[in-house]
Amino acid sequence: MIKIWGRTDSSNVQKVLWCCGELGIEFERTDLGGKFGGNKEKPYLNMNPNGLVPTIQDGDFILWESNSIMRYLNEKYGHGKLLPSTIEGRANANRWMDWQLSVLNPSIAPLFRNLIRTPADKRDPKVVQAALDKTSAAWQMVENHLAHGAFIAGENLSLGDIPIGVWAYRWFNLPIERPKFARLNAWYQRLHERPAYQKHIMIPVT
Repeated sequence: MIKIWGRTDSSNVQKVLWCCGELGIEFERTDLGGKFGGNKEKPYLNMNPNGLVPTIQDGDFILWESNSIMRYLNEKYGHGKLLPSTIEGRANANRWMDWQLSVLNPSIAPLFRNLIRTPADKRDPKVVQAALDKTSAAWQMVENHLAHGAFIAGENLSLGDIPIGVWAYRWFNLPIERPKFARLNAWYQRLHERPAYQKHIMIPVT
């Protein structure tokens, strides 16, 4: 059975758990990181020198980096189920996975940290507003892209939806006034219908 190290409230761990849910992969998970600690201790660092979560072990194979883990699981156990059948479609899905890391995450993470993990009296309003502006611009890109299909890489859920969908749940649960994005909201509601999203993503935001 696949082993997963990482806490359930980590966005990167949630990607992998959601992916496993969509593919019907059974796993054994160990709480690690955050309030559980252990991610900076030698046994874990021997597996993942970054000291971050998640890390998986499949037999003798150890892998870290959440997007790479999802690609691996999809190829080995999903037989490509969560990627489109065409080269262009797969490139599209992969592009948006990378976009989450390079554009969305740097924008929304400061917003999330300030509004959820920072006491109200210690928040920096300028940082919050700047992050909100950048994050809104990023979601506008997704809104525009969704004019081409029900999901990120077409008419079916793919790996391209998962990294963005994890942060969409946080976005729609932040205590802020959000711009109205009709297609983004419709896509988000489609994610709500998926049992794996309900189980692994729709949990208290902490």
